[in-house]
Amino acid sequence: MNESEITELLKSTGVIMEGHYLLTSGRHSARFLQCSQLMQYPEHAAGVCRGMAEPFLGNGVETVIGPAMGGVILSYEIARVLGARAVFAEPSGGGMALRRGFKVKPAERVLVAEDAISTGGSVKKVLDLLQPLDVEIAGVTVMIDRTAGKVDLGVPFRALLEMEIESFEPQNCPLCREGIPLQRPKG
Repeated sequence: MNESEITELLKSTGVIMEGHYLLTSGRHSARFLQCSQLMQYPEHAAGVCRGMAEPFLGNGVETVIGPAMGGVILSYEIARVLGARAVFAEPSGGGMALRRGFKVKPAERVLVAEDAISTGGSVKKVLDLLQPLDVEIAGVTVMIDRTAGKVDLGVPFRALLEMEIESFEPQNCPLCREGIPLQRPKG
């Protein structure tokens, strides 16, 4: 799929929403991403995950790890494409932890998968979890990079789609000035 086909698919499945949204931060935006909407459509999710996996085919990835919640299904489907194992990390004490008996071995080649990245916070927490375990990081793959390529994770990084999603302080919001009704997305 090319970029416009991916964008259209993500709009049609409800991932990319356009309007006037109140973000968790209190800021306003003309776009909102609800990546979990894609997971309602296994065939589409599989195609997106195939696209996320392709840059890492033949790269020796043994395990794909995603942060809960956004990376759980994605890591599973990407691992299927790569012929790898899938695990997920869960929030723990401000960081991430492997639970439920999941383990990685020293020198194991690991790929991190996430649905969307803004600041890279969740992905960085997974990378911080993996660093003392002496694994080899194959890279990070995401469905949507909201920074349009501005985030630096210090490892190979691939995004299926890059978007710059602008947000505004409420008092400076052009959407408010235009009288577009403010929506509070359910998340």
